[in-house]
Amino acid sequence: MRKKVKNNVSWIGYIDWELQEFHGADYSVFNGSSQNAYLIEEEKTVLMDTIWKPHGEFFLNNLKQEIDLNDIDYIVIQHGEVDHSGALPLLMQEIPDTPIYCTENAVKSLKGQYHEDWNFNVVKTGDTLDVGNGKSLVFVEMRMLHWPDSMATYLTGDNILFSNDAFGQHFAVEELFNDLADPCLLEKEAMKYYANILNPFSALVSRKLNEIAALNLDIDIIAPSHGVIWRDNPVQIIEKYAAWADAYQEDQITIVYETMWEGTGTLANAIAGQINDLSPETRVKVFNIAKYDKNEIMTEVFKSKAIAVGSPTVLNDVMSSVSGWMTFLKSLKFKNKKAAAFGCYGWSGESVKILQEDLAKAGFDVVDASLRVNWNPTRDDLVQAREVAEALLA
Repeated sequence: MRKKVKNNVSWIGYIDWELQEFHGADYSVFNGSSQNAYLIEEEKTVLMDTIWKPHGEFFLNNLKQEIDLNDIDYIVIQHGEVDHSGALPLLMQEIPDTPIYCTENAVKSLKGQYHEDWNFNVVKTGDTLDVGNGKSLVFVEMRMLHWPDSMATYLTGDNILFSNDAFGQHFAVEELFNDLADPCLLEKEAMKYYANILNPFSALVSRKLNEIAALNLDIDIIAPSHGVIWRDNPVQIIEKYAAWADAYQEDQITIVYETMWEGTGTLANAIAGQINDLSPETRVKVFNIAKYDKNEIMTEVFKSKAIAVGSPTVLNDVMSSVSGWMTFLKSLKFKNKKAAAFGCYGWSGESVKILQEDLAKAGFDVVDASLRVNWNPTRDDLVQAREVAEALLA
């Protein structure tokens, strides 16, 4: 079933209420998601993206109920990742000669994944495609937002920016539009999406936002590939991206740790208590890495001005759950944030130094103060947690 977006533009995607993980198991999904494809029916009929392969048969059957597939004049694939292109092979079996408009890198991606040499037409920023009735598609390359092949497409006349992954969320909204969605969940999921997927490319995000602004486009609707369609004040999500891309932080400190026999957990809570005592207005959050979702934690790190990371020493190293989390932290390339390390040990005690080195490699400003405790903490050790709190707040 299609849903009207504006005039002759319809949504023809899939609401996935059961989705629980994405990018393999690397991104958690708690509020469903959607794969958004769009149909433009002017003098020319244009299909904007497809959906994920597991729902390909549904997509194709639904599309056949709405239009004759042979009436599709053009297909635009804005990004070759399978959640956007997965149903394309099924569709091309039906209409094999239909022109596909995409970037040069998308041709490489699509050929590499599906091993087909379809009727590709390469476009770059500023290229246009006439769809009739005085309207055109204007293509804007969006390299590394978040793949090298990504692009956005602007429909003149209706002033719709089909933004692909930019401005999206993994968030199922049957009502489709941002003004009909739960605003708190929408804000949360949009930030989580940015923090866990787009933050490594923040410098590119800033430049691309400036490039889009220079095009002087009137934007009435932003239609991403996941989550809500922004029709109520759509510029709000552009403004949020501009803020998020600028080394974003709030007055928050996040403490993350793993513990074997509760000693390092005791230190985590001691640091949290000292931060609260010194600066009651600063929000403090504490998470056990092994017990809490890593993407939710990273969203809190994104919001924070400082973090503290703790692990006991195990086999002359940190715990494996912490080392994996640290690898993910490094990949997200956070900027302008302080960090401290803490942990208990029984024999050799390397964990704090290892954490300090890894935090520095991850781009954090590592404070000198740390908390390294032999065996279980004493009352004096817990008082020393204040030095860590003071350094993170300074």
